Amino acid sequence: MKAFSLPPRRARLALTLATLSLTALASLAPTTAEAHRAWLLPSATVLSGSGDLWVTVDAAVSNDLFYFEHQPMRLNNLKVYGPDGKTVAAENQATGRYRSTFDVKLTETGTYKIEVANDGMFASYRQNGETKRLRGTAESLRKELPAKAEDLSVTRNSSRLLTFVTVGKPTLTAVAPTGSGLELAPVSHPTDLIAGDEATFGFVLDGKPVADVPVTIIPGGIRYRDQLDEATVVTDKNGRFTFTWPAPGMYWISASYPVRAEGAPPPSGGTLDKPQQRYSYAVTVEVLAD
Repeated sequence: MKAFSLPPRRARLALTLATLSLTALASLAPTTAEAHRAWLLPSATVLSGSGDLWVTVDAAVSNDLFYFEHQPMRLNNLKVYGPDGKTVAAENQATGRYRSTFDVKLTETGTYKIEVANDGMFASYRQNGETKRLRGTAESLRKELPAKAEDLSVTRNSSRLLTFVTVGKPTLTAVAPTGSGLELAPVSHPTDLIAGDEATFGFVLDGKPVADVPVTIIPGGIRYRDQLDEATVVTDKNGRFTFTWPAPGMYWISASYPVRAEGAPPPSGGTLDKPQQRYSYAVTVEVLAD
């Protein structure tokens, strides 16, 4: 009888865990927390035909992309836009222990945008020698902050999380930037991506191209490989970047602005009237086989 042996990856993992001390394991915890990524995952991004067409979308926050193991995403700010730019209902919404889910009925030909957008304020200050923190809207913070808050620092965080789905021929209305915040400005269509082909996209901030922004591109399936296979490209003077898709599958593209050096503390000193601005954007796209 053939002796059982662990696959190479599991053998390496077992050896690593056996030799790590408790102190070393504890030191890994912050790194794991920082790896949490929020994402939307549609059951399909390209559909053909007509009739009773639907997609189901999962929404979650996790370490491994497109795997449910941390927490669900709240759908309070979920919006779906049809090919004509008008809102479409997100049906059968539900939130479980590790993921949220909803359905979208696709009644028109063209490209749909599915988006969760959040915009909130964060304030830190000192009062009577103690550091205190508040989260909310500009209006709520204005009511809650004491008149004599010391060392006040206010940040506005604007985030967008998206995916796109096309029925039939891709269209441009739903994928066009709105002119507010950090957004993808497609040159290549986000539902017309083929493995081995080069795609070009841009990033704009309030409708204007933004240069020198690092863009992270990660293929799904992190759970089943040794390496993250993360790629980083930087936008050029026109806010654009190009990338050649190495293989079919789902990919997560993300960027944030302003750019901050790794390990650097967030900027401070903003006020309610002029807060520090922080923007983030992430989109799930599907790359098909040739």
